[in-house]
Amino acid sequence: MPGVPDAKVLVVTGTGTEIGKTVTTAAVAAVAVRAGRSVAVLKPAQTGLAPGEPGDADEVARLAGGAVTPVELARYPEPLAPGTAAARAGLAPVRPAEVAEAALELAASHDLVLVEGAGGLLVHFDAEGASLADAARLLGAPVLVVAQAGLGTLNSVQLTAEALRARGLAQAGVVIGSWPREPGLAERCNVGDLPRVAGAPLVGAVPAGAGALPAAAFRARAAQWLGAELGGSWDGEEFARRAG
Repeated sequence: MPGVPDAKVLVVTGTGTEIGKTVTTAAVAAVAVRAGRSVAVLKPAQTGLAPGEPGDADEVARLAGGAVTPVELARYPEPLAPGTAAARAGLAPVRPAEVAEAALELAASHDLVLVEGAGGLLVHFDAEGASLADAARLLGAPVLVVAQAGLGTLNSVQLTAEALRARGLAQAGVVIGSWPREPGLAERCNVGDLPRVAGAPLVGAVPAGAGALPAAAFRARAAQWLGAELGGSWDGEEFARRAG
């Protein structure tokens, strides 16, 4: 697996929406900032927000610290897939080449660039079906997969992993984006099954509600939620033992 703490660009995707992708991105950024690295977060397409409203990149910067540079390439008002939202708004779609160019430009002045997608890996950017996967391929960057904890996650993680392998993309591991305070049987079993179906290690688990913490508390705790692969101190073996 790529040495993520030393990577210049890391693409962050999810297996769906509302699963903790932005909070996970913020945790990765916070750990990097605490290690003395300059960080930029790039959101290729933000949907469902009006002009002037804080977007996902702004939320990452708020949680991780003012040293993070937030960049958004395109914004569409309706909460839809970027390609659909762009078409309905009569606006130009974002293209993978634009994403790659912006990420490389940021990488020239930052130690780490986090590219946070919208929804899942293959959500369409445009009418031709271009996606975050195409941008990752242009960048040659590893992809971190943020997944749900409960029922249904194994199928979506395996499908995402297969899509990554089919495109020759390196997977930087799986992070559970919202680990419940009182996990049920499915969540506990999934801890052991996720690495197997992903073909990549479980490299973190962010507790549910972490994004609601005061920013200072979030930054202080972020390393406890991420494994050494992401620069943190989270112990995957101990987590699996406790979950079992």
